[in-house]
Order: sequence, then structure tokens, then C-alpha cells
Amino acid sequence: MRARTVKLVVSTMIPALLAGCGAAPEKSFSASPSSPESGRRTTAGAAVSASDMLAAPEQVAMADESSVSVAAAPAPPAPPPPPPAQAPSKVAKEDARRLEGPQEKSAAEAKLAAAPVQEPGVVAAPPPETPGREGYTDYGVNPFTDPLKDRFSTFAVDVDTASYAISRRKIMEGTLPPFQAVRAEEFLNYFQYGYVTPKSGPFAVHLTAAPSPYTQGHHLLRVAVQGKRISSSERKPVHLVYLVDTSGSMESADKMGLAKKSLRLLTDSLRKGDTVALCTYAGSVREVLAPTGIEQRSKILAAIDDLSASGSTAMSSGIDLAYNLAQRTLVPGHVNRVMVLSDGDANVGATSHQEILKTIKHARDKGITLSTIGFGMGNYQDTMMERLANEGNGNYYYIDSETQARRVFSEQIDGTLEVIARDVKIQVEIDPDLVKTYRLIGYENRDVADKDFRNDKVDAGEIGSGHSVTAFYELELRSGKVAAKAPVVVRLRHKTPLGSDKADETLVRMDPSAMASSFEAAPANFRFGAAVAGFAEILRQSPHARSWKLAEVERIAVSAAGQAQEQQEFINLVRRAGSLSEGRGGALVAK
Repeated sequence: MRARTVKLVVSTMIPALLAGCGAAPEKSFSASPSSPESGRRTTAGAAVSASDMLAAPEQVAMADESSVSVAAAPAPPAPPPPPPAQAPSKVAKEDARRLEGPQEKSAAEAKLAAAPVQEPGVVAAPPPETPGREGYTDYGVNPFTDPLKDRFSTFAVDVDTASYAISRRKIMEGTLPPFQAVRAEEFLNYFQYGYVTPKSGPFAVHLTAAPSPYTQGHHLLRVAVQGKRISSSERKPVHLVYLVDTSGSMESADKMGLAKKSLRLLTDSLRKGDTVALCTYAGSVREVLAPTGIEQRSKILAAIDDLSASGSTAMSSGIDLAYNLAQRTLVPGHVNRVMVLSDGDANVGATSHQEILKTIKHARDKGITLSTIGFGMGNYQDTMMERLANEGNGNYYYIDSETQARRVFSEQIDGTLEVIARDVKIQVEIDPDLVKTYRLIGYENRDVADKDFRNDKVDAGEIGSGHSVTAFYELELRSGKVAAKAPVVVRLRHKTPLGSDKADETLVRMDPSAMASSFEAAPANFRFGAAVAGFAEILRQSPHARSWKLAEVERIAVSAAGQAQEQQEFINLVRRAGSLSEGRGGALVAK
């Protein structure tokens, strides 16, 4: 869960999910950071000393990456003399706002007076801030941090993939995604990298670093976590409630049509002992199918086939009905989940958004989780769909094709349904003797205050069977330093799927041999991940990636990719994005 409070642009779908509270309709809400830990990561998050951070007992292990020769990074070129003082440019203001994170524009501009002006040579102009009727949130971009001031980077895991699927659809339809729609972590975690599974315990941690192919004198560090795999025959029974938006906005084939195909795939993936209930919301809320055992699969499929879309979107007490149905089959130790299928567009409802979030949290604490599945374009509300899934400790997927539906609801369904660890947090400790500056690529809205790493009351992310989590850091090593010792130490904290709320902690030290002497000497899956990270950084117009080129991303991806369909598709997307950006002076601006 996020440590900061973020500004959210939310449609009236959230207010419409509950009824009877008497609150006036709300179309959006925002909250200012309430403490130094809120908003963009600052040195305030490092108030806890290193000795405090090491106080708890830990398991110690070595990362098991292939051995490669060790070499110091070449010294970065001497900086140019400072330019004459001048007023911040429009792009400099945009960069400062993005680095400060989600906050009111006037506050970001007020900080510009004390902020350094971005270096010249910027070619990309900021895209329009209003992405039409679709709802996305710009969570900002993590800044570079001096480890002498803050050596800890702490975040909650995230295995959602919706951002990549949304961006893929935009590019395939001939337009670039709005930069607000691009979350680097969801690009990275879309792909399978073939990490070695754990020999024991729920996780294996893999650490690798190599010189950056994008910025001379910098390195990329990959922190990868691979969860154990549980076979379908071993997984717990699941009790699902399908809550389907059947309003008129869902009428098209890429919405209701794909939603029905997705539910059929999911239903066909269930086994003996599982149950399904189905309810809908449109002009009214309706219980279509009471909890039904999978032994009556044909009855469940017939109920799905009968779904149709019409009328306005009155979610009203839809979420209440879904949870009431889930309560009927709530069994301790089983998987109990509500699946919301929607385009996120709603126009009828009269309940505070805080009430729906409280309801989701209350159900989550009782053992009923919630996942969101998004469909369609033109009126899609990404911010709201992600927020509901985060609050419900579930997954957030976007379905843009039958292939994606099959991937999520058939090929990878065990990871979606079977949780192997709750409230998973990662803390990376950067050695200031070796590293001059660092930044985490992505995970801006998964930031956790350093002091809350061992606070087990702070909610974090869940990992399912076979899921992997990938994070990349960009590092600038200190000149002349040879990495004879581990530049980073990684701590991972998690709770078991059931039982105690006391978390277990594991520590992994990076083996210096996992620092590749050149980018080309790094493992292929590392290089492919670097291409994915670079693509996301360029698409979201990161101020740190102004000089990064799609042609270089394509070159890296081609040299590192295997024959997997998803990797070959990625190369095609990079090429299409390059074609869409031609004639714009290198700027990537969404239409």
C-alpha cells in the first residue's frame, strides 16, 4: 500500500458503488500530503538509522546469479560550466512537477524557485494534461537520491499488468498512450523472465547489475523476486463472485463481448470444490446466479451467455450485493474473491468514495479480496480501477484481446487465484561508499516510508503462485570505486497467506560477481528487462530519459529476446511507437 497520499481523478463510479449513506455525489477527490513521508520520496524517509533498520533478526542468503568479471564503471564526463541564470522553461517546470509527484500544480511551481533548472537540450514537450474522458493519474517520477542522505529505498510489490495492456492497445490502434497511463513497474511485471524458483520458502531473490546502455557512467541494478509455484491440484478451493457492469457503455464487442469470453475462460479453469456467483449492475442491481458449485458448470456458463448491456450505470448497492453473495460461501482457508468487470464509466450514484473504500477494506479484513478487470477505451477510468484493486488486495488487469483474456484467465490463472504471501515489502539498502546517486524506476505509487518497513500494520502487495516481481534501479557509482563488496543489500518482508499477521524477514546480499563488466555480458533476461524499462521511461516522458532513444530500446530488445510470443510482440510495439513519433523531433506526445 502507498505510504503517500495521492491525488486521484475518479469518475462517479466509486460513489455509485454503495448506497444508503446519504452523501452527495462526488466526481473527484484529492488530498494533500499529510506528512514528510507523503508525496514524493524525500530524505525525511531516512530518519531511521542504519542500526535501527538492522535491529530485527534476519535470514541471510547470497544471490545466486552467474559469475562475471568485476569492473568499475568509467568515470562520468566532467560537467559543463553552469549556464547563465535564467527563468525555468516550460519543460523544466513540467519536469519539476513530475519529480515532485502527484500534487497541486501551484505547489510544484512554488518549489521551482529552489529547484535546479533541468539541463538544456530537452526535445520533448509535455503532452496535454487532460486525457479526454479517460481517467489516469500522473504519480510523478522518482528523483535521484544521495545515499549519504537516504540509503534506503522501500516499496510494496506490485504484480498488476494493466498499464502495459492499455498502452499496447493504444499503440496498436495508431496512437501513443497518455504518459499518465504508463506505469513502469506494470510494464516490467507483464513479462516472464525465467527466474529460478526457490528451493525452499516462498521466494528466491536474484540480484544483477551492469553498465547502463542509456546513460554513460551509470549502471542498472535489477532486483528480481520469484515466487514458488503451486500446481492446480494443490491450490485451495476458490469461491468467486462475478460483479459485471451491464450498463449501456459496456455494449460494444470489446467490452461486454470480451467480458463474457473472459468469464467463460475463467469458469472453465475452475475445478471441483470451487463455486461461482454472478450479479450485475446497470439501471438496477440484480442477482443473476446464487453461489453455484462448478459441478453445474453448464448452468454457470448459461448465466454468463445471457448477459447483455443497456441503460445507465447505477452501481448503487452492487458492491454490497457482491459481498453478500461472497459471505454465503466464505470459508476460512479458502480463496474468497469478488471480480469486478467494467470499463469504469458510471454516471448514477450517491455515496461517498470513502465509504466504498471502507467497505472493501472491511471485507478484505474478513478474508474477501477484490480484483478489477478493465475493458474498452474512450471512457476508460484507469485510476479508479487500480485503486479498487489495491484496496481489495487483489489484481488489476486490462483485457484488450482474446489472447490477453486467455493469458490472464487460463494460462496464468493459478497465480491470480492462489496467494503465496501477503503484505510483501522490499527494502533496498544502497552502500554510499560505492554509489553516488540512485533512483528506482517506477513503483511511484507503491512507495512505503522507510520507517514503516517493519510496521506490520502497513498494508502492502500480494504475490500469487509463480508470480515474479522485477524492479530496476539506475545507479551512478562513485568514481574510481571497484565493487569488491556488495553495493546493495535487499530485505524482503512478508506475511503468510493465512494465520499470523506477524511478518517474516529475509536478507540477501548482492554477490559482487553479479556485477557484469559490460551490458552485453549481462544475462539476456536482464538485457530484455532493461529494454522494457527504457520503453516505459520514454513513453512516460521521464525527465531522466530525455536522451534515451527508441532505436536503442529496439536494438537491445532484438538482441536479448527469445522466441516467446510476448517478447516478439514487444519488439513490434517499440517499432510502432517509433513510427508514431517520427516527425515530432523525437518528442513522444500522446494524441
